[in-house]
This record gives sequence, C-alpha cells and structure tokens, in this order.
Amino acid sequence: MRKYLKELSIVTGMMLFIVGCSGDGDEENTATASEVNEEVYEMKLHHDLAADSPQHVGAEKFKEIVEEKTEGQVEVKLFPSGQLGDDVEVAELIQSGSVESGIIPTAKLSTFDASMQLPDLPFLFPGREAAYEVLDGEVGKELLAGLDDIGLTGASFWESGFKQFTNNVRIESPSDFEGLKIRTMESPIVIEQFNALDANPVPISFAETYNALQQNVVDGQENPLVSIVKMKFYEVQDYTIISNHGYLAYAFLMSKDWFEDLPEDIQTVLLEASQEAAEFEREETIAQEEGFIQTIEDYGVEVYELSDEQISEFQEATRGVHDQFADEIGADLLEKTYETIENMNE
Repeated sequence: MRKYLKELSIVTGMMLFIVGCSGDGDEENTATASEVNEEVYEMKLHHDLAADSPQHVGAEKFKEIVEEKTEGQVEVKLFPSGQLGDDVEVAELIQSGSVESGIIPTAKLSTFDASMQLPDLPFLFPGREAAYEVLDGEVGKELLAGLDDIGLTGASFWESGFKQFTNNVRIESPSDFEGLKIRTMESPIVIEQFNALDANPVPISFAETYNALQQNVVDGQENPLVSIVKMKFYEVQDYTIISNHGYLAYAFLMSKDWFEDLPEDIQTVLLEASQEAAEFEREETIAQEEGFIQTIEDYGVEVYELSDEQISEFQEATRGVHDQFADEIGADLLEKTYETIENMNE
C-alpha cells in the first residue's frame, strides 16, 4: 500500500510539473502576443493653421478615423498653428523621421521637389472640380510618388482653397500692381507671378505677415479666405479682391522610413484615412468661405470680385510663368494637367 501511494505521489508530481511547465509556456506565449497586439505607434501631425480652421477640423477627422480603425494602435497627436516649426522646417523633420507627418503647402515643397509647384501656377484651375480632378487623379499620383525618392511618403492633397489678393490699394487690373510691395511665401512661382505683374515680391514667413502688413513693410499679400480670416490679415488691409488667381494645395506627408516600418494593414488605414479626411476638409473649407467674406465685410473692409474681363487680363499677364516653369515642373506633367482640365469642359 505504501509502495502504491509512493508511486501515485511520484506520478502526480510529474503530472503537476508537466502542467506547470505547460502553463508557464502558455503564459509566456500569451504575454508575447499581448505585447505585439498592444504595440502603439505615435504619429505627430503638423499643420500651420489655427485650431478652429477647416484644416484642423480635417486633422481631427483623420485622427478619429485612424484611432478607431487601428483600435488605438496608432495615436495621432495634432500640432496646429506651426507649433513644431514653420512648414519647411517641419518638412525636413519629417524627412529625418523626427516628426511623423505634416500637411504642407505644395508651394513650400519646391526646394524638395520642383514638380510639387504645379498646383501653384497662376490661373491654372478654372474651379475646384478641376483641381480635384487633377490632384486626385493620375497627375496627383505622379506628384506624390515623386516624393518617395526624398524620404517622404505622399498620401493625399488637402486645400486652403483659392487665393485672393488683399491690399491697401484698389486692384482692378495688372497695372495696378506696378511698384507695390507684396508679401509672398518662399516659392519661386509665386515670386515670379508678382514679378510678371511688375510688383515687388517680398518673401516673409506666414507668422510674420500680419506685422509686416500692419507696419507697412508690404502693401498687400495673397492667401485663401481661411488664412485671411484666421490670421486676421483683413484688420490691416483696406481691400479684399476675390480673384481666385491661384489654388493653395497642401500635401499630406509622412516620414517614409517611419511609414514603411508600420504593418501593412496600418499603412492602408493611414492612406485611406488621409484621403477621406481630405475630402471632409475640402467640404468644410467650402462651407465656411461665405462666413469668411461676411467677417471681412463686417470689419469694414471692401470686398469685391474681379469680372471675367479683368481676370482675362491677369491671365494674359501671368501666362508666361507657366512657360517659365514648364521644364522645371515637367512639361509632360503640365501637358497632362491641361488635357485633364480641357477634357472636363467637353
């Protein structure tokens, strides 16, 4: 009997040992799987407009989509109003991987990739639908793909909308710009646009533009209505001219190295969310523009729209800028853009 109990005790002990070892392994495997499933990726997202702008509303939409679809595996942290630096500085930080993403004006990417200047050509797009057709289509895909060689992943195109002139002098024809000092961003195309109008372009950072206007360092500037209102440029200008002379597109960029290290399913979520949020942001911009005009008028600034005949004069005066930058942008790419727009009108 004692022998039987002893043998039973040994067998039981061995079974417990085996079960215990098996349990430890399962716990270890479970912990490992848990750690993988709970890995969190931080995504800092820069943009240069205020926290109540359509762009920020779009960024919040992007954050909502991404965090929901990845079940919190990607945490998007928003940095509006240029909190991480100016657009060019942040684009460099995205290249290096210090910042994961940003929504950067295409005009400010000219030093990174000259082709990205295409949307900034004066009077290129006759309307928003033409801009969307080009930038969401084959031409836009080529533009974004070109960023791959410089350490950036291009996801989609956002907007601030069409640019308008503001000035302390009434502008009705190209000759009215002669001799005026006009604030521009650091963009060769924008600078040459004002050279073509015989104005004196003065590159000044976006953040310093209000002070430059207030202190009469410059006479006027150009920006979409959202920027004119959110940056309160109308407070230091006498006229706002609805000219729709240029389209301010933004490229949604991500650090290529950071993006390519992500699981494929998360990469897909980020790309799709960027486009969905872009369309949402565009709608929000359009919805707010009428209110922006009212805000400017309520302050006492005169708002008026150029006639078709006046716009034709400006188109003729600035057409040479297209030819000047055709080779730099890519003549084939520019021709595809013209064809896309022409096909829409057939």
